[in-house]
Amino acid sequence: MAESSKTTTATEVDIFGAAYHVRGHKDPEYLQELAEVVDQKMREIAQQVSTVDTAKIAILAALNLTDELFQCRKHQEGERVEIQEKVTALAGQLEQALQE
Repeated sequence: MAESSKTTTATEVDIFGAAYHVRGHKDPEYLQELAEVVDQKMREIAQQVSTVDTAKIAILAALNLTDELFQCRKHQEGERVEIQEKVTALAGQLEQALQE
């Protein structure tokens, strides 16, 4: 079934003291979990900066979360390459052993 044809679910989440009504194809619990991560990051940023501008705090939180995502992707890609190299080496060893 295509993602766009799935039933959407509405849920209310609280981020940085504001309530938002969110509709999505995911479970409400998952949407709550996402909101909690965003809320936590915004509160962390708010303690580190002198501004009280919610939009600026949200942008800084988005940049921080995106950096975390990119770092995870970079790490995952590095591990994928390492695993592929090991698989290739093992396949070569196996092929060589079978030819002997």
